[in-house]
Amino acid sequence: MATLIPERASVVFLGDGEFDASALQATLDQWGWHYVCRTAKNARLIPEAHAGEALEPFAFNEVGPGPEEDCLSLPGMLFSAARYGPVHAVVWHRRGYQDPLYLLTNLELAREACAWYRKRARIETFFSDQKSRGFHLHKSHLSEAERLHRLLIAACLAYLWMVHLGVLAKRQGWHRLIHRSDRCDLSLFQLGLRLLDHMFNEGWPIRVAFTVVRCDHPKCVR
Repeated sequence: MATLIPERASVVFLGDGEFDASALQATLDQWGWHYVCRTAKNARLIPEAHAGEALEPFAFNEVGPGPEEDCLSLPGMLFSAARYGPVHAVVWHRRGYQDPLYLLTNLELAREACAWYRKRARIETFFSDQKSRGFHLHKSHLSEAERLHRLLIAACLAYLWMVHLGVLAKRQGWHRLIHRSDRCDLSLFQLGLRLLDHMFNEGWPIRVAFTVVRCDHPKCVR
């Protein structure tokens, strides 16, 4: 991805718990990217200022926001047994949730890190639609990178098409034919899948709407 992104672009990398490795943080720092990555509650920290002292590292879950705050900032920390850092550790206890989130970031402000990480949840529905709740890509058994690349391109185009059909179903009121008449509990993607199936069953014209835009940027893949 780094080879495709313009050098002057501002990038914020968001990662779940699998993306808290020190090597990844070092790479992102080297590229000049910001990051906010989740880590485990038992991840070990030690203040950089006391790195040379005989102090035992402490776990994330040994600290937490006070009763009047939902975001605890711990700047200048060394992370894990590798003692990578300094990193900014953040304990974020969102209201309405039983357990806090434990975040690592190179952003200066804890609340900015929380605001960015909040956006990560928006992509979870896309993952589900591509896998168990939609196209079942996890069952493709493809291991060759180029073949998987082509499959993902096709699946993403199909995803956009299904969302388009879902929007069409809502605008035309067709969701009442393929779902419920009193309310709609389905995502636009799921509505699109159902509408496509209904079009096949009823012999309706298949609605396809794609616009191809030429991009002359030298890094664009043609």
